[in-house]
Amino acid sequence: MSEPSLAGKTSIVTGAGGGIGQAICLTFARAGAKVACLDIDLAAAEKTAAVCGTEALPLRCDVSSEAETRAAAATSVSRFGAVHVLVNAAATDDRNGTILDISADEWSRVFAVNVTGAFLMSRAVLPTMIAAGGGSIIHIASQLGRVAAPARAAYCTSKGAIIQLAKAMAVDHAGQNIRVNALSPGAVETRRLLLRYGDMATARRVAGPKHLLNRLGEPEEIAQAALFLASDAASFMTGADMLVDGGYTTI
Repeated sequence: MSEPSLAGKTSIVTGAGGGIGQAICLTFARAGAKVACLDIDLAAAEKTAAVCGTEALPLRCDVSSEAETRAAAATSVSRFGAVHVLVNAAATDDRNGTILDISADEWSRVFAVNVTGAFLMSRAVLPTMIAAGGGSIIHIASQLGRVAAPARAAYCTSKGAIIQLAKAMAVDHAGQNIRVNALSPGAVETRRLLLRYGDMATARRVAGPKHLLNRLGEPEEIAQAALFLASDAASFMTGADMLVDGGYTTI
C-alpha cells in the first residue's frame, strides 16, 4: 500500500515549534504538502520550516488572538494560494493543580489557547478551505479528553472540549466537503513531559507503564496519524476522535 499523499495540498499547522507540531510539519512536507508553520515563538517556527524545505513558511501567531489568526491565514493564502489542511496543535503550558490550586487567569489561559485558539484558527481558515472545494481540519486533543488524571482539571476539560468541537464542526461543515476530526495522543516524548516529570527517564519509568504497550509515544507516530486524517485515505472519516494512545484508555 502506498503512503498517504498530500501532493498539491497546502497545510497550516499551529504549535509548529513543539515536538508533535514539528513532526507533523515535517511529515506533511515529506508527503508533498506546502506547510505554513505557525507558533507563538517565531524562532521555533523558523527552525521547523528550515527542516521542512523550501515549500514551508514560518509565521509567528498567538492563536488566542483573532487578529493574529486572521493575519496568519491571509499570509498563508497569499503565499500558497489556498489552504486544504489545518492542524490545531497549539497548546499552552499548564501547571499541575486542582481547581482550588490554579487561578481563574490560569484556567482562562488554558482555554484561550487550547480551545479558543482552535476555534479562531478554524474560523480564519474555513472560508478559503471552502472556496478550495473542501479540506481536512484536525484538532490535536489528548487521551485526557476522555479520561481524567490527578491535578489536571484545566487540561482535561480543555481537551474534552476540543473533541466535542471537532464533532460539532463536522456536523456543520460536512455539506461543504470539510472533514473535521480530533486526534488524541497518549503521553508522547516531548518537552511538555519534562514539565510533569523533570526528565525523560522519569517520565518513561512512571508514565510508560500506564500504557498497554509499556512505553511512551514518539512525535512521529502521532504525525503519521495526522497524515492519514489529512489525506484522502481518510475520505470517509469525520466527526471522530482518533486515539493513538498506546492503549492508555483501554483499561
